[in-house]
Amino acid sequence: MQSQPIASAGDGVAKPRSGLAALAFGALSYGASAIGALVMRSKGPADSAWFRSLNKPGFQPPNWVFAPVWTALYGTIAYSGFRIWRAEKSPERTKALALWAAQLAANAAWTPLFFGAHRPKAAMVDMIALDATASAYVAAAAKVDPRAAAAVGPYLAWLAFATALNGAIVAKN
Repeated sequence: MQSQPIASAGDGVAKPRSGLAALAFGALSYGASAIGALVMRSKGPADSAWFRSLNKPGFQPPNWVFAPVWTALYGTIAYSGFRIWRAEKSPERTKALALWAAQLAANAAWTPLFFGAHRPKAAMVDMIALDATASAYVAAAAKVDPRAAAAVGPYLAWLAFATALNGAIVAKN
């Protein structure tokens, strides 16, 4: 499919448009989520005997909170990546897209490590890598499209919370 240039809202820069690309970013983002869902289906839900046996911190939210939060966050991840992809080609854009993919890969690895392999410590190492790559992505994205960087602000906040939660579970077990 050939990209068609359009003017973006407010910034006066012509950017390529492609519905197929937008779908691809959505598929990649929600695909990372699907990996976790498949692991949860095969290894048992978050209320499995193994998970219930873990000592968890008092700030652990109810299990039902995670699905709607992650659904929204994966949407912002897709939107942000698509905005970067639409930007004019440059070394900064290439770097931002590579970091977008790296943070998504680290994100996709967490659930299989924590819930699939029952390895909270390994998941914590992955979470630290995810924090680093997501933060680096935001810094790189800000140089290309500040709105794309801002869109994943809630994701960074949730990752900070998730890191604290994973760390507390490691410390208590």
